[in-house]
Amino acid sequence: MVWRLWAKALGEKAHKRDQVADKVAVIRTVIFSTYLITNCFIIAGVIRQWNKQTNVYVEIHEAKPSVPLFNIKPGAFE
Repeated sequence: MVWRLWAKALGEKAHKRDQVADKVAVIRTVIFSTYLITNCFIIAGVIRQWNKQTNVYVEIHEAKPSVPLFNIKPGAFE
C-alpha cells in the first residue's frame, strides 16, 4: 500500500506492466534521495557558517614589473 502511494507520488506510471513501472519508481526514488541528501548537506553547511564571527583580511602587494607589459611608443595612437 505504501509503495503504491509513493510510486504515484513520484509521477505517472511509466509502463503498463507493474514490474517495469516499479523499476522506474525505484530509479526515481534514488534520484529523489540524492537530491534530498545534497540539499541536507547544503543546509547543514549554511547553518554551520551562519553566525561565524571571523575577520577576513586581504593583502594586496603591488610590484613594478621589471619588463614593460606593452611596448607602445609615445604618439602611436594620434
